[in-house]
Amino acid sequence: MQKLIRRIKENLFLFEQLVRRDFLFKYKGTVLGAFWSVLSPLLTLLVMKVIFTEFFGRNTPHYTIYLFAGNIVMSYFREGTNGGMTALSDNAQIITKINMPKYLFLLSKNVSALINFLMTFVVFLMFCLFDHIVFSWRFFALLWPILCLTLLIIGVGMILSCFFVFFRDTQYLYSVFLTLLNYLSAVFYRVDQFPAEVQRLFLLNPVYVMIRYIRTVVIDGHLPSLPYHCLCLFYPVLFILIGVYMYRKYNHQFIYYF
Repeated sequence: MQKLIRRIKENLFLFEQLVRRDFLFKYKGTVLGAFWSVLSPLLTLLVMKVIFTEFFGRNTPHYTIYLFAGNIVMSYFREGTNGGMTALSDNAQIITKINMPKYLFLLSKNVSALINFLMTFVVFLMFCLFDHIVFSWRFFALLWPILCLTLLIIGVGMILSCFFVFFRDTQYLYSVFLTLLNYLSAVFYRVDQFPAEVQRLFLLNPVYVMIRYIRTVVIDGHLPSLPYHCLCLFYPVLFILIGVYMYRKYNHQFIYYF
């Protein structure tokens, strides 16, 4: 960890420029600019609420917040991992000319995605107020799933970026996978409608684990158990370890595939 922090400090100026470039490039040529970070999930929320309320929202307390929580987590995961997947290939010209840690390119993409997520999360909290949800000290616990989700996105992004360098078909396969993941993350339906055995299977999905944590704190008004906190941490640690291993193993091979 100390080595990682030292390397980031040594390349801090370049890292700041990468973050700034990625954030500005995303909204280049748009009229609303960064406001799309908030408007896009709100429009998605509106469409989902109109379509799914009649089928799934009748007996679900605070169904708008229920939808919003799943939507912002899934959107953050999608944006962060898609950006991480192309982080190396998008910066091939820099990587071939400047000797710097390759993971900094991926981290810059994730900082941009995190900024967008935090902007949307503020709007989410405002919706909670409008929906008469009582704020309490438990809301500070939401920092835990946000941290775990950010680390998870970094880990998955590292793995995807390695695959994408060698296999460009990864982006198309991953697009299909994200569609499947969206349906398996209980964004718009309730998991408690399934048998207990099936409900436990949902815990194999790390995105659902993060969504459920936020809903438990915000809607149910209590903290998840200690084992559940450990489960939230287990997935990002697992994927980061795999990602670090792949970066170390293929670090010197990346340049031959750009």
